[in-house]
Amino acid sequence: MLKIRLQRIGKKGQAHFRVVIMEHSQKTKGEFLELLGTYNPHQKKFKVDRERVEYWMSKGAQVSPTVNNLMVNYKFWDRPKMPSWKPKRREAKAAEPAIPEQALHQNGMGQAAPEASPEAPPEEPAAPESAPAEVPAEPAPEQPAQE
Repeated sequence: MLKIRLQRIGKKGQAHFRVVIMEHSQKTKGEFLELLGTYNPHQKKFKVDRERVEYWMSKGAQVSPTVNNLMVNYKFWDRPKMPSWKPKRREAKAAEPAIPEQALHQNGMGQAAPEASPEAPPEEPAAPESAPAEVPAEPAPEQPAQE
């Protein structure tokens, strides 16, 4: 699938972007099919050949969310903005079960020993002690009688 997206060029701290059409599976610094425009975020300049963008879109190319939003901001077309990124969800620390300090026993690898899961079947109670099973006793070695 072809995508119209940004390709970063320029030195460190002096970002400059090309608007290019390329295969979506290629690296962004790889070869592109056609240069469609440029974007300079420092000077807030966005130049793009709108006719070529529409031509490639008619051939089935898709616009990346960032390029779409730039084209909306700079009034190249009237389309809705797309979400270009989604913040990572942070899980609340309160949601994690608290582990009592007594349960944290260090094993040889410096990790906490796993606790018995509450879903594990309970251990069977020890059977009451009964008479030990008969074990054949070995005859004691005979000691010479002392006289």
